Amino acid sequence: MAAGLARLRAVLPARDDLAAMGRRPRRDLLAGLTVAIVALPLALGFGISSGLGAEAGLATAVVAGALAAVFGGSGLQVSGPTGAMTVVLVPIVHEHGASGVLTVGLLAGVMLVGLALARAGRYMALVPAPVVEGFTLGIACVIGLQQIPAALGVPTPEGDQVVAVAWQAVLDFLAEPQWQAVAIAAGVAVLMLAGGRWRPTVPFSLIAVVAATLTAELARLDAARIGRLPAGLPAPSLAFLDVSALGSLLAPAVAVAALAALESLLSAAVADGMSVSHRHDPDRELFGQGLANLAAPLFGGVPATGAIARTAVNVRSGAQSRLAALAHAAILTVIVFTAAGLVARIPLAALAGVLLATAIRMVEVGSVKAMVRSTRGDAVVLVLTAVATLALDLVQAVILGLIAAGALALRAIARNVRLDTVPLRPDLPQDHTEAEHELLAEHIVAYRLDGPLFFAAAHRFLLELSEVAHVAVVILRMSRVTTIDASGALVLGDAIDRLQRRGITVYVSGIRDGHHQPLRALGVIARLDAAGQVFATTPEAIAAARERLHHTGLLPAGEP
Repeated sequence: MAAGLARLRAVLPARDDLAAMGRRPRRDLLAGLTVAIVALPLALGFGISSGLGAEAGLATAVVAGALAAVFGGSGLQVSGPTGAMTVVLVPIVHEHGASGVLTVGLLAGVMLVGLALARAGRYMALVPAPVVEGFTLGIACVIGLQQIPAALGVPTPEGDQVVAVAWQAVLDFLAEPQWQAVAIAAGVAVLMLAGGRWRPTVPFSLIAVVAATLTAELARLDAARIGRLPAGLPAPSLAFLDVSALGSLLAPAVAVAALAALESLLSAAVADGMSVSHRHDPDRELFGQGLANLAAPLFGGVPATGAIARTAVNVRSGAQSRLAALAHAAILTVIVFTAAGLVARIPLAALAGVLLATAIRMVEVGSVKAMVRSTRGDAVVLVLTAVATLALDLVQAVILGLIAAGALALRAIARNVRLDTVPLRPDLPQDHTEAEHELLAEHIVAYRLDGPLFFAAAHRFLLELSEVAHVAVVILRMSRVTTIDASGALVLGDAIDRLQRRGITVYVSGIRDGHHQPLRALGVIARLDAAGQVFATTPEAIAAARERLHHTGLLPAGEP
């Protein structure tokens, strides 16, 4: 009980966090205003892309953004709806409807809180850089492809596979072109990309959307609009919750929770890298995201995560504490209550242009090139993760990337395992004659095992050791074995058995203290130990081998 309370206290806001909000409020409030301006079109766009509507995106940005700002583990993180989460939500909407998405968000929130209390945040550091880079590249491609129907002014075709849906949208456009939508989307995207290069601190996303909306209104263009929005947030409700559907929604909830954890911790790490001295607490970040996802569905919001693009804007705008992210949520709340009618007139193609530009800016071309050129293994992992993100869901893509990266790492480690023949002379007493040394060399071979003896390297070790021939005694020197697992221990036992069946005596020396347990538990050295063929040092093993050769007559008795 006491341990549980201690863990809960560890993830709650500290007094220093609250004190930091009052140190430079002006800079934080200005940063919050800038982020809110950038976040508004993104929240609308991601809400629509998810299938729940623009109001769901706004509700998420307000509710989740505020709670994650207060309870999260990063003072610079900005949370809300994201493109990566939208990719996961689209098939859930198709299969389970809006209520299913809200329930999934609720379940994911519970899981994230559980992960935080279990201190799982620290394991984020184990995700390799090529997986992260491939994941980001794949998400950018998916977000871009999702905007094709709206950018071309055609209804979104049916289907879950984003490439197939985008291709069908192109065919529908070619059959009946809608150049007004294309012009709006292209104009917004070009203005964002060109303006961002010219003046990175200016919110060109909002400027582009306002310009596109005014043009569409003044020219009376026949372009699809966002449509009516509620002038405020709905009252919190659990009416969407269907207890009988919880079983079928558990797997999607795991995927959403995994993605929320991954993207939020990645975003927090990006914020750390952009700041001078700020460092996030991964467990507290998971806790804050958990609370945010528990609350957002009650107001009709989609699941939320830390948003890398908005977090980067926050840091670049001079944010010093979590007050900036909190101010961003408050400003969006004011917009929801006072400007819903104006927001409803925004063309859908304009939001598609915003998201197309966002997808392009997500890809760091230099970073991708550097990763591809570093090693062949890194290139394989990056490409595999990116392709899997396009073809599968995002969590499966990350898992595949981790498996590939782990397999390549094990392959590299396994290559470091060496089985080297070592000369006996340095270990022998100096009073032997040259003839005795030659006889010993003819009948005794000593092998030194270097590196980890585990499942990835065991097979090669067995093949090499099994090739030993024309000797009477084999000494296995194990003082440099760094680790040994059950597979390695069993292969070692198999190799020893093969040698003994061929009449070769095996001595083992230098087993480290931590390696006795797996060897004894699996019965690998039990018979050798009972026969007195296990030694603490190599000179003792060589002396025993020499005595054995004397007794068998292979080595003449020397002087005492």
